[in-house]
This record gives sequence, C-alpha cells and structure tokens, in this order.
Amino acid sequence: MKKYILKNLDCAACAVKIEEALSQRDDVKRVSVNFATSTMLLESADDQKALAQIKALEPGVEVFEADEHPAGLSKSELLENKAELARIFLTILLLIGGLLFEDQLHDSPFRIGEYLVYGIAYLISGYKVIWGATKNIIKGRVFDEQFLMSLATLGAIAINEMAEAVTVMLFYVVGEFFQGLAVNRSRKSVQSLLALRPDYANLKLNGEIQQVAPEKVAVGQTIVVKAGEKIPLDGEVLEGQSFVDTSALTGESVPARVRPNDTVLSGMINQSGVLTVKVTKPYRESSIARILQLVEDAANKKAETEKFITTFARYYTPAVVFGALALAIIPPLLISGAAFSEWIYRALVVLVISCPCALVISIPLGYFGGIGGAARKGILVKGSNYLDALNQLKAVVFDKTGTLTKGEFRVSRIVTENGFSEAQVLQYAALAEANSNHPIAAAILDACAGNVNLSRVQEINEISGHGIIARVNGQVIIVGNDRLLHRENIAHPRCNVAGTVVHLAVDQTYAGYIVISDQLKEDAPEAIEKLAARNIKTVMLTGDNKTAAEAVARQLNISRYFSELLPQDKVNHLERIMAENQPGKVAFVGDGINDAPVLARADVGIAMGALGSDAAIETADVVLMTDHPAKVVTAIEVAGKTRKIVWQNISFALGVKLFFIVLGVGGIATMWEAVFGDMGVALAAIFNAMRVKN
Repeated sequence: MKKYILKNLDCAACAVKIEEALSQRDDVKRVSVNFATSTMLLESADDQKALAQIKALEPGVEVFEADEHPAGLSKSELLENKAELARIFLTILLLIGGLLFEDQLHDSPFRIGEYLVYGIAYLISGYKVIWGATKNIIKGRVFDEQFLMSLATLGAIAINEMAEAVTVMLFYVVGEFFQGLAVNRSRKSVQSLLALRPDYANLKLNGEIQQVAPEKVAVGQTIVVKAGEKIPLDGEVLEGQSFVDTSALTGESVPARVRPNDTVLSGMINQSGVLTVKVTKPYRESSIARILQLVEDAANKKAETEKFITTFARYYTPAVVFGALALAIIPPLLISGAAFSEWIYRALVVLVISCPCALVISIPLGYFGGIGGAARKGILVKGSNYLDALNQLKAVVFDKTGTLTKGEFRVSRIVTENGFSEAQVLQYAALAEANSNHPIAAAILDACAGNVNLSRVQEINEISGHGIIARVNGQVIIVGNDRLLHRENIAHPRCNVAGTVVHLAVDQTYAGYIVISDQLKEDAPEAIEKLAARNIKTVMLTGDNKTAAEAVARQLNISRYFSELLPQDKVNHLERIMAENQPGKVAFVGDGINDAPVLARADVGIAMGALGSDAAIETADVVLMTDHPAKVVTAIEVAGKTRKIVWQNISFALGVKLFFIVLGVGGIATMWEAVFGDMGVALAAIFNAMRVKN
C-alpha cells in the first residue's frame, strides 16, 4: 500500500471520479482517495499504469509519492493564482465597459461591438470551464458542474443575454477561486493541528552535536534536546531534568516533569532544561509518526453520510439537467402565450443553482475537521465511520483495572492461616510472581523490597485467568484467585474477600491471602455520570472477584457488572450486551493490551491511556492518549458536534437550493442571484465545516 499526494485536486467530484475509475481496474487491489487531505492510498500490481489513468482522467492533477511531496505552494501554483486573478480583473474591466457603453455597443452594426466585448470577456473568464466540460464530454462524462455552467451561460448567449452570461461565468470563476482558497485554508487549519512533525534532531556523536533529520537517527544513538525544542524521537532520558509539554499528544495542558530514566516521546516540547536522550525507536515507529499517520489515514474510512452524499450527487446532477430540459420545453408547448426564451431562461437559472459542490466538498471536510479536532484533545479516531458510531452509542462497557481504577496496586493487608507467617506468605507469593509483569505481581514484589532470590525457583506455570503454580525449593506454590484454589481442590475458610485478593497455598495447604488495594481514577465518577445524563448505559467487566467488583460498581453507580471473567468470558458478555442494544452501538473501553480481543469485537473499541502502546493503537478504533475515562465523553461530544455541523451543511445547502429552484421556476430569481446562491452556499458550508476543529 503506497501513499500519494494529489496536487491541484480542487474538486470533490474529481476525487470520487478517480477513486471509482481506479477501483474498476483488475490490477488495483485497493484504492482510497481522500479529498480533505488531497491524498490517495493505492495498492496495485502496477502503480504506474494506475497513475497514468489519473493523468488521463484529470490532466491538471499532479501526483507525488508522499515523501517526495514539495511543501507549501510551488512557483507554478503561485503563478497560476496570479494569472487567475489577472483574468478575473480583466473580465471585470471588460464587463464594466460593456455595461457603461451598452447602448452604443447594442446599436453597432449587427451588434458586433456587443458580441466583441462580451465575447472576449466570456472567453477570458470561462475558457477553462468550457474546455474542461468539452474534454469530459469527449470522455463520456457529461454531468458535472463545468457542464452545468457551460450549458447555462451558452444558453444565455443563445437568447441574447450576453451581459448576464459573462456575469454568471465571472461569478462562477470568482467563486471557484475563493472556494479553492477556502478549501486549502480548511485543509491547512486541520493539518496545523497535527503540525507536530519535528524538523531536526541534535545528534551527539564523538562529543560533537550535529543537526540531522530525525529519520537519520538510529536506535541507541544519543540526541540533545534544548529548551523550547520539540523532542524528535522516542527515547529514555540519560541526563538532565525538565518539564515537557505533552499537549500535542495528549491534549493535557499541565506540563509533565521528566528526570533521568524517564521515557519521553516524539512530539513533546522541552520547556526548560537541556535533556540528553537515548533513542529507543526509529522515527517511523515513533509516537508522533504513528499519530500523524493514523489521523491522515482516518479520513479514508468514510462515514455512511459521506458515501450517501457521493451517491446522491451522482444521480442528482443528471436529474437536474433533464428536469431543466423539461422546464425549457414543456411549459411553452402547454401554456398559451408562453415564450420559449422565457422558459429557457428559467431552466438556465435552475441549472446554475443546482450544482452539488457545497455538499460534495463540505461533508468530507466536516468529518476530517472532527478527526483533527479530536486529535487536538488527545483523542485519535481512526475513521469518520467511528465518529458516526460514537453518535449511536447505547452502552459503554468498561474494563475495571487501569481503566476506571488507577491500577497502582499496593499490598494493604496480609492474612495468614495454618501457622504461616506474614513474611512467609509475602516471600512465597513474590517468588512465584517474580517473572510476571502484571501490576498485582509488581505490587507484591515492591512490598518485598526486592528481597527475592530467583535461584530458589525451579519451575513456573501460569494458568490464564487463574494465577500461577510454581516449584520453589521442591515445594509446590499456588498463587492466584479463588477459582485456582477450587481448581486445585485446596480447602480454604472463605471465598469472598473485599478488595483485590491473591490467595496462597504451599504443598496443598492454604497459607493465607494478600489484599491488594487500588483507587478509583479522579474523573471516573464524572465520566459515568455524564454518560448516564446522555441515557447511555454503563457496564463493567472485570477478572477481579465479585466483592471487589461490587465495591467499585457501587462507588460509581454502575448498574451492571460482571466479575471473575476470563478473557474469552469478556467477549461472550460483550456480545450479549451488543445483542441487547441493537440497533444501537456498544463501545468497550480498556487498556488496549490485555483487552485486545474485546476491543476488536466491540462496535467501537476505545483504548485508554495508550500513549506509546503499539497494541492499543493497532487494535482500537479510538485511542485516548491519557488515562482519563472522562475523555470517552469528550470523544462522544466531538462526534456529536461533527454530526451536527455535517447535517447543518446538508440541510442548509439543500434548503437554499430548493428555495432558489422554486424562485427560478416561478421566474422570480435571475441567473445573477442563482450564481450568488450557489457559490454563497458552497463557501458558507466550507467555513461552517471548519468550525468542527475547535
């Protein structure tokens, strides 16, 4: 799969045309053209043939591989903009001259003066439009906006409305020019949210510092980050202390303090001291590179609304043309005294106002703005289809540990049985858990203060969802949950203990249990409360025991919870919850590592606190770059705002067009008003779409 930049892709209909044409090729496996970012993802057996077809379809579009794309406006583009302004200015001068001396030009022999002045003005302003429509007709593509505008203005000339034809074409060209500027501004404003790519890295080699591209720095090399500079690559701090601004990645405004041995990520900004950092990942795998790629690729997963509008426009334009043709021909034949010229004029007005550009351009820009706005708040949404899904949520299912609770476990109590001491229970548990990276194991090892002699451990066998069976100095040590005790037929006085509990048995004799404490995240109650206010049900799934799960559910007012679940049990429960909430959607919120199967199965998988987590970014549909459950509500709010603005544009564009069509059919609206209405709607819709990012 290769990524290409499509320069000069100024027409959303052209993007659809390219995508449809390439998708029909036998040698193309997958293609997605994204108008909002002017990019194309292409997987093909022969890229060059596919790119050649783009050139044939749209000669004005230049194609670059993503890494070869020249930044900013090229000289040719700047010259083209100046030439366009010159053509517009010259047309205005000729039009003003024609209007000032209209009587003299009209009275010239055979009206040659009128045809000469207005004809030159028309060709100067509209030759590109007419030539584009002609080329498209030759290729069998008739119904596009260039055809509509050419037909309308040439029709006006045919009924001797020369000044109006020039004015309409001029307004159209001016509107297209400003529309192009607005689209580019919208793209840049969204892309500026993601303008995090570091320009250079200060590479430290043999005691000297060289400024190089981040891509040229290898893993294991050392870089120096000065105050005010972006951290260019992921790494570990070797020397120095500082505060770093993480807002570009997480949306959090409070700087984080870093010291030696702390991890820093590309995209963070060093605010104070000088940091010496050992690089741990190449640039292409760094946090900022992955985030930028995710957000750019997200718009290729299109929402149903986008797909509908594209399909709608495909049938809408031919319907308008044939409707206008009927309007020009039928009334004069049926209505006594009706003039063909009058009804042809009305039909031309309908053609002008009916261009679907406002819809086809503003909808993808609206969704892309929503994705960019979410990224600004530390939320990565992998596609506009997931923005739509977030608007349809009926239930949100949470994992407990690390999602609703901090996952910072501490040993709070040790209860012994059958003559074992607290020190023995803790020591045996630490030996069995020594090779585990689970947070509970870390809490037990931390309580032992590192006093663990691993040479005493002969064998460790982990039982998924239950615990560990180890052999220590010839003794069989069982460490795990209550289910493991029952599985191994070990007698014990109680099953349900409040809190997170680790039971211990030595040679089939129950030795006691260790209580591990965890705390709720500060914003967890707020997240549950706000979801309830939106009539979204909340459910908690956990592998912890029933007593601990019940305590958390009670504190958070979560009505339903399921405890003591194995990973496959979570998937089964989620599927039942999804079935109960049809036709709505269900989201699952987890840490993205232990909960990968459930994240993948949910309608919307939301990974929590996934900054730097490859597993989370790969598996989830929405990635929250911080550990705050309240960000789930923020994601839903962004999705809601995006949907509101998208439907505002749809309603506004269709409403205004319908209004002007009625006026045009009734003979009230002129072509001047029609072109103002068409371009005004398009520009208003584009600027409205830009509001989503805020």
